Amino acid sequence: MRLALAIVTGFAVATLASPALAGAAEDLMTKGKCSGCHTATTTKKGPSFASIAAKYAGKPDPTPAIVEMLKTGGKDDHNKVVASDADLKAIAAIVLASK
Repeated sequence: MRLALAIVTGFAVATLASPALAGAAEDLMTKGKCSGCHTATTTKKGPSFASIAAKYAGKPDPTPAIVEMLKTGGKDDHNKVVASDADLKAIAAIVLASK
């Protein structure tokens, strides 16, 4: 009984926390002017979020690679994003969910 309650509570917390994380990530993406180079589905100066998601499709958890690229600028000279790891992971989740 306790295990079932713990599982239900865990799902409830995750469900309620997701919009909050997405909201903060979307705010960071707006503040960082990501849309100046990226869009959801078409290539601008940088690749679309959908093409980034397609690049990582089927690969084991690409989130750490995306977070590292956002932190350091990566080899493509991307603007560095100064944010907490949780916020960077939320940004990565938004990008990876793009289709």
